[in-house]
Amino acid sequence: MVVSADDGLQQRLAAVLSDLPPTCRLLAVSKGQPADQIRRAVVLGQRSFGESRLQEAVAKQAELGELEPLDWHFIGRLQANKVRAVLRHFGTIHSLDSLELAERLQRIAAEEGLSPVVFLQVRLRPDPTKTGFEPAELERLQPLLQGLAPLRLEGLMTIAPRDLVPSGRAALFGECAALADRLGLKERSMGMSGDWREAAAAGSTWVRLGSALFGPRPL
Repeated sequence: MVVSADDGLQQRLAAVLSDLPPTCRLLAVSKGQPADQIRRAVVLGQRSFGESRLQEAVAKQAELGELEPLDWHFIGRLQANKVRAVLRHFGTIHSLDSLELAERLQRIAAEEGLSPVVFLQVRLRPDPTKTGFEPAELERLQPLLQGLAPLRLEGLMTIAPRDLVPSGRAALFGECAALADRLGLKERSMGMSGDWREAAAAGSTWVRLGSALFGPRPL
């Protein structure tokens, strides 16, 4: 089926891409979007998509099976009982938030013959709604985490608390980028629809945009 590009999506995508620095890539957060909307983004050249609800993502991946393979990223809270299914359907995981989960991911990835790219989720400010490694904990555990082959540990991911002002978000993203540098990690998954500009300016290599790209979620 031929799907034309939506004019609003085309304009929003072009605007975001024109403002992203060359070192930062766009992850289109397609959670809650129908498969046809993903097809429209693909027509416009977007290949990387982020999903956080496993069942919804698997159904859309099957519906989009006629397309060339897309670059699927899992960005939701990773539950231990869903690790195997997530590994089978996503090449990149942005939300690895504990050593216990990392060791489980390593074991199952080895069983499945898979080598996913992983980001460690770091919590840089107190936030009861978010999980993640504390910075000091990450620095202590990093040699162990780096050795968990076949996992490919490439970066950090962080989410700014909603109540931070722009300058506070910019400072947080700067701290995350500096921590990634100290750990020898080249990737930084920082910034969402409300704060991606601050994140990109601070050195993000992936911004995760949903409503800023697709508009309000229909589902």
